[in-house]
Amino acid sequence: MIEKTVSKKGFSRRSILKGGAAATGAAIGSGAVSGFPTIWAQNIKDVTLRQFGTGVSNLNEVAQKVKEDLGFNLEMTALDSDAVTQRAATQPDSFDIADIEYWICKKVWPTGNLQPMDTSKIKNYDKIVGIFKSGKLTPESDIAQGTAPHTVGFVDGPDSKSFATEETGWMTLIPTIYNADTLGIRPDLIGRPIESWTELLNPEFKGKASILDISSIGIMDAAMVCEAMGEVQYGDKGNMTREEIDKTMAIFTEAKKNGQFRAFWKTFDESVNLMASGEVIIQSMWSPAITAVKSRGIPCVYQPLKEGYRSWGGGIGLSKSLSGLELEAAYEYINWYLDGWVGGFLMRQGYYSAVPETSKNFMSENEWGYWFEGKEATGDITSPFGDVLAKAGDTRDGGAFLERMGAVACWNAVMDENQYMVRKWNEFIAA
Repeated sequence: MIEKTVSKKGFSRRSILKGGAAATGAAIGSGAVSGFPTIWAQNIKDVTLRQFGTGVSNLNEVAQKVKEDLGFNLEMTALDSDAVTQRAATQPDSFDIADIEYWICKKVWPTGNLQPMDTSKIKNYDKIVGIFKSGKLTPESDIAQGTAPHTVGFVDGPDSKSFATEETGWMTLIPTIYNADTLGIRPDLIGRPIESWTELLNPEFKGKASILDISSIGIMDAAMVCEAMGEVQYGDKGNMTREEIDKTMAIFTEAKKNGQFRAFWKTFDESVNLMASGEVIIQSMWSPAITAVKSRGIPCVYQPLKEGYRSWGGGIGLSKSLSGLELEAAYEYINWYLDGWVGGFLMRQGYYSAVPETSKNFMSENEWGYWFEGKEATGDITSPFGDVLAKAGDTRDGGAFLERMGAVACWNAVMDENQYMVRKWNEFIAA
């Protein structure tokens, strides 16, 4: 592998990369760049980075845009959350980039399969939102329960395997995407207001409800329901005791045996099909799944609930074996990712970018107002694929960014009693 250095005289790898071989040759010939190997510009097209993650952000459109803007190849593999966790923890040589959630990082980081990232190489680091640095959206914010991203976001140095308690200049993941999750509903088939997580177990929806079958996330939705019902008061929903796990699973097992659930879904597509068909009218859901249902012309709402949201965040991690030209290409990719095009693409599906202000440059005033500021749309709001999601006068479910992310009750988490929890969850699914 070839390492390279760039002088501090006004040339970045990106400007030279974009300027092409002629610019590279001129720069090197002028002496402006010291020790910059011409091989970077010549060989970048031969670089292929292998990325895997969930279908949420492993999108063909991103890979195509990387090829167009940066010149190298990005091979993407989309897996469910459990498969993502297993691959990151057990197959470090099978990937270059792990696009994973922060709760997964808690399971994967101790294996040593990922390498800490130097924040001084991240151009927009200072613009990353506070929840990924201090844990606080605003200086006055409370930090929600669960595995808050900042608690597993930093390590002490390039060789550290344990998490740091504050910003250190070395990140486990560079944050990219996050959202406030809630229940999806079919308002046309329910016909009345839905205001609480308790409704997931309301007998009124017997045989028409669903919860996702990913234990680490599903149990958080279950906890939101049980706490809202007043059945369990958790010390920390993201780190339950065995007694709290038992109580939670007992309540949901009883509901299952009574026929409450039509199905349990693991993938985005399953959740979309259940809701679009009307087989399910209230369920755990993800924002782009709502988008996908609405794009078919079917009413679907991501319902804000009085108890707040269950939230998650994801980021890009680098394999420990990544080095040389490929490692530099990976940093280029990360900086490009935070430059705004991807952020705008993801925000049109209802997600948030870790650097919202750069995304604004890739969105219309109408789009930014609707998705980020909670304003009424002034014209059609479309998905990244051109499907109409909202019309003039419509507002986003849950309102503005600060309103939604300010009402997070818990983060997706990995518990101390994780193995016990998984066993109990599997018993519930099999019951």
